[in-house]
Amino acid sequence: MIPTDVDWAARAEGLADTLKERGDLHAEAWRVAVASVPRHVLVPKTYQQDGQTGEWREIDTASPEGLDLVYSPETLVTALEDRNGHQYAVSSSTKPDLMVRMLELLDINDTHRVLEIGTGTGYNAALLAQRLGDGQVFSVDVDAGLVDGARERLAEFGCRPTLAAVDGEHGLPDHAPYDRIIATCSVPSVPWQWAEQLTDDGRVLVDLKLAVGAGNLVYLNRKPGRLEGRFTERWAAFMAMRHEGDLVTANRPRSTDRAERTTNTPAQPWWSHRVVWFLAQFALPRGVSYGMRLDPDTRKPTAATLSSPDGSWVEVALDEVDGAHQVVEAGVTALWAAVEQAYEQWRDLGEPDWPRLGLTVTPDGQHVWLDEPDGEVSWTVPR
Repeated sequence: MIPTDVDWAARAEGLADTLKERGDLHAEAWRVAVASVPRHVLVPKTYQQDGQTGEWREIDTASPEGLDLVYSPETLVTALEDRNGHQYAVSSSTKPDLMVRMLELLDINDTHRVLEIGTGTGYNAALLAQRLGDGQVFSVDVDAGLVDGARERLAEFGCRPTLAAVDGEHGLPDHAPYDRIIATCSVPSVPWQWAEQLTDDGRVLVDLKLAVGAGNLVYLNRKPGRLEGRFTERWAAFMAMRHEGDLVTANRPRSTDRAERTTNTPAQPWWSHRVVWFLAQFALPRGVSYGMRLDPDTRKPTAATLSSPDGSWVEVALDEVDGAHQVVEAGVTALWAAVEQAYEQWRDLGEPDWPRLGLTVTPDGQHVWLDEPDGEVSWTVPR
């Protein structure tokens, strides 16, 4: 029975109509699913971060403020984790507009069996179950607490898809095969186990991220001996897939052998030139992170920064002087040189956007390609 303790139905209907009006949702079946799911039950609380202090505050989604949030097209942070004295978001309920766009892109029909990687709150599983029925929906998450909580909250309104607390990298072979696999977390490479659990004409939609912000959704078709497909036109991002026993490794001390020069490459490619940032990962070491340096008085950003676990770093001034950005860098790894090379390659290739890029996945490896799978330009995805 759907809970009636708060007036949510009109809000859910309003969310469905908003998504349709904005062009995110087209199929009536998905509009009905959005209007039928009490999202506040699945997301009983959310966290918002103060932009100035970085502190998080908890919001009850059954409150007036919370109901406005939970029935809006916003991503809701649902779980925090303490790391070295700081709190980080580790789970979220994804923006409903992104979820319905992904569900429509999957081209699901009434007979399909769907596996979701990343249960989270259970909201996406609920949409799938409303559309297909409980018996055709399967969802996994590495966090047993999240899975148990989602199962209990889904049951509150009579929704009972199959949920399992397992590492999403391995899929859910006990209930295979599936017609569709949708991942609501990002992966640095696509697990071949997923391909083995698909029907012959099955499809996978997943966020491939080689580093933070470096990648996009890719829509893969099952073909003999491989998965293959193109990246989607609209950029999207999910939190990284987690595994049991994940460790946060300490970085080496920040290098001090600084040098200065200038660059004509845009200072923030992870925001302004996302394909460039993606291509740079094929030359950058794993674990590179980006950030901003702020003016100590105004707190306004003055430089973009990159740092590597080996202690290398770079700062690129946001403002241009004589058409160039000032660069200050240090360490054994030339971080900004990798970005500059990716920018020049991207320009030489005709400044391709995401739809010109594709991915092929085989048991032996995977590679990104430009325009055609067997074309002249490709990049090997690190294992």
